[in-house]
Amino acid sequence: MEQVLLVRYTEIHLKGLNRPYFERALVDNMKRALRGMSPKIEREHGRIYVRNISEESFPEATDRLTRVFGIHSVSPAVAVEKDWETVVAAALDLMEKRLDETGRDVSFKVLARRSDKHYIYNSDTINKELGGRVLDRFPELHVDVHKPQIKLSVEIRDMAYIYCDEIPGANGMPTGTAGKASLLISGGIDSPVAGYMMAKRGLTLSAVHFYSYPYTSERARDKVVELTKLVSRYAGEIRLHLVPFTDIQMTIYEKCPEKETTVLMRRLMMKIAERIAISEGAQALITGESLGQVASQTLEALCVTNDAVSMPVFRPLIGFDKDEIMDIAHRIGTYETSILPYEDCCTVFVPKHPVTKPKLEELRASEAAVDFTEMIEKAIENTELMVVK
Repeated sequence: MEQVLLVRYTEIHLKGLNRPYFERALVDNMKRALRGMSPKIEREHGRIYVRNISEESFPEATDRLTRVFGIHSVSPAVAVEKDWETVVAAALDLMEKRLDETGRDVSFKVLARRSDKHYIYNSDTINKELGGRVLDRFPELHVDVHKPQIKLSVEIRDMAYIYCDEIPGANGMPTGTAGKASLLISGGIDSPVAGYMMAKRGLTLSAVHFYSYPYTSERARDKVVELTKLVSRYAGEIRLHLVPFTDIQMTIYEKCPEKETTVLMRRLMMKIAERIAISEGAQALITGESLGQVASQTLEALCVTNDAVSMPVFRPLIGFDKDEIMDIAHRIGTYETSILPYEDCCTVFVPKHPVTKPKLEELRASEAAVDFTEMIEKAIENTELMVVK
C-alpha cells in the first residue's frame, strides 16, 4: 500500500495537440509548489500522481497544490495492487478510518472508474460488490447515491487508487503558459484580486507599486509587499518594482488643474509602468479598475488613461461590483491585509470634485504643459526591485 496524491485537471484537456506542453508546465509548477518535500511526480492518462510525500506532510502538500493554477482537485489516496481482495481490504481500512472521524450513522456510496478495460469487474459491478462488502462490515451505514456523506471512490488504472475526498483546486491554466504581464498593485482590495485572476489564466506576473513617502508610510509599503506575497502563493515568484512617486505627484498637485489631478496621476503611472513592463519582458498591464467604481474609473476616464500607453491593459474586474471583488479577496486571503488602514498614494491629494468625464485633448494639454520627462526618468532610476516568493 502506498500513499499518493491524485491530481486532476480539466481545462487542459481541451488543448488538443498542445496538451503535453500545458501538462509539463503544470508539473513544473507543482514541483515548485512542493519545493522542500522531494516529491516524485508522474503523468498518466489525464491524472498526475504525486508520490514520495511523507504521510505527515500530506496536509501541507495538499494545501500547496490546491493553490496551483491548472489543478481542478486533489485527492489523498492509497494505491494498491489490483487484486480484488487487496482492493476490498484497502477500501474497508480507509472507511474504518473515515468512520472514526465522522461517526457511524452516515450515508455512503461507492463510485468506481475503470480505465483498465481488462479488469475482472466493470464499474457498475465494482460499485455493487464493494458497496455490499462495506455494508457487511459496517451494517449501521446506509446507501445514498444522490447526496452521500461519504463517497468511497475507486479508480482502476495501473494500480487501484482508493480515496474519499476530492479537495477543490484553483482551476484555470498553468502559470507561465500565457506570457507575462505587469500588475499595478496598490494597497487596496481590488488590484491583488486582479493579479490573481490574470495569473489564473496562465500569465506570469511582475508588479509595480507607486509610493509617495513621507505622505505614505513604511507600513503602507510593507502592506503592499505582504499583499504581493499572498498573491505569489498562487502566481509563483513575482518581481515587485517599488517606484518613488512623490515628486511627480506633488508637481501634478501644484501645477495642474485640481479636478484633473487623479486622471493625470493615473496616466503618468501607466507610462512608468509600461516602461518597467517592457524592461521585464511583459506584454500587457493589469489594473484592478471596475467600471464606475470611482471618478477615475468612468468610461471616459478609462479611455483617457488607456491613451497614455500603447500596450494592452487588462482589467479583469471591469464588470464586477465591490461585493463580488471582496468575496474573491476573502477566498484568496488578501482581504484582511488590504483593509489595514495605511494609505497609498492613490488616496492622498484626492480632489474634492474630480472630473468624471475628462476630455482627452484637455488632459493631453494639461500633461504637456508640465515637463515630466526628467521626473519620470528619476523615478524609474530610483525604483527598487524586490523578488517576492
